[in-house]
Amino acid sequence: EDTKGTVPIENLWQFTSLTKLSLSGNVIEKIEGLDSLVGLKWLDLSFNNIKAIEGVDTLVNLQDLSLHNNHISVIENLDTLQNMQFLSMGNNFLSQFSNVMYLRRCNSLYGLNLAGNPLCNEENYKIFVVAHLPNLVYLDHKLVDEQTRKMSSLRYQYDIEKLGLSETDALEQKKKDDEELQIHWDAFVEHLNGPQLFDSMCADDPDAHKLTHLSAVQATLCIQIFKNGLAQHQRRESEVNLFISSLQVALAKNQEKASWGVTNFRKKQLPQVQGFPVPCLQTYTFHIITGLLWGSGGLECHVFLDKDTFSQCRDLENQHYNKILEISMATLKKIARNELKEDLPIDVRMLFVDKETLTNILKSSHDIHILKINNREDELVTRVNTWKSLLMMSIHDKEVTRNRTRILEIKNFRAHIWSQMEKAYFSKLQ
Repeated sequence: EDTKGTVPIENLWQFTSLTKLSLSGNVIEKIEGLDSLVGLKWLDLSFNNIKAIEGVDTLVNLQDLSLHNNHISVIENLDTLQNMQFLSMGNNFLSQFSNVMYLRRCNSLYGLNLAGNPLCNEENYKIFVVAHLPNLVYLDHKLVDEQTRKMSSLRYQYDIEKLGLSETDALEQKKKDDEELQIHWDAFVEHLNGPQLFDSMCADDPDAHKLTHLSAVQATLCIQIFKNGLAQHQRRESEVNLFISSLQVALAKNQEKASWGVTNFRKKQLPQVQGFPVPCLQTYTFHIITGLLWGSGGLECHVFLDKDTFSQCRDLENQHYNKILEISMATLKKIARNELKEDLPIDVRMLFVDKETLTNILKSSHDIHILKINNREDELVTRVNTWKSLLMMSIHDKEVTRNRTRILEIKNFRAHIWSQMEKAYFSKLQ
């Protein structure tokens, strides 16, 4: 589907199947309302008043993006657009070569237009862009010729080699950081190896952040939760691995026992039972063969949660609240008497209007902090229980599939033996 200025921007979310969209010349100042248009492959936002690239991170299928003739001074927020092949940024306010360097992360880009930006007036502009974006086929609507490639390679060879090593190191470090963060996620203690929890409290409570001038707070309990979480993660991994290996051993023994039963049954001489009536033969076979089906055990996984640590967090927050309340009341009295010697920032001093106002601010901050701690604890418990349920479900489903397969094998084997016994029985009657 295509559309060009025929639909209000706020209603674009309804057109999730769009592959092409033009909002050129709509005097747009901010990119928004495109989150649901994940199928877009072509997007024209040229001739607007856009100052920042934003709101396009969900457009992962985008191949052609035009931001021509806007007010953009920085190329950013395009990391997720790994399918982008053409980018038009002509007639904007790009003045730094760092914008070109940023585009090195766009691996599919082979067409780029920067004409009309201040950086185009820089010396060696063309060979700089070609050297740092070696996959480019078109630059400023012109084919990149071999002579330009050779010049750019000679001029920036050392810089490119050095940059390549730096980017390789950065990728390796990012991979290492991602792997470490994944371990923290698996242990349910991500972002607890520092003051992040405390910082998140202040993020939702600006007044509390101002009052930190009056009292210092440490995040040692967060580190304790983090360490305990990693230790319990290793314990859980060991328990699950032990259970899986024990289950495999049990299944192997059951299979060996079942194979022995089948082998032993095959050794029986059919003439010994040929005198039985056919119904008796069926019953006899049924009881022997069904003895080959063995059940499997279940998993009882105990997940250890150190709730005492979160209780200590709440106790620490209560202590901090009482301490900051005491200090604040004392500071309020000093301010009222003009006895305060400390030079408090203006925004902090403005909190000390009267006792009731200050008390309400502190109580509100305290409630926010306790809520943050409770939410973090609830999140941890919920995720642990979800992990346990999914693990149990996975093992159960595998066992159900295995057992059904074994039952089918037993039914087929039983039918085969019964067929042989029937043939032997009737052949003797004849």
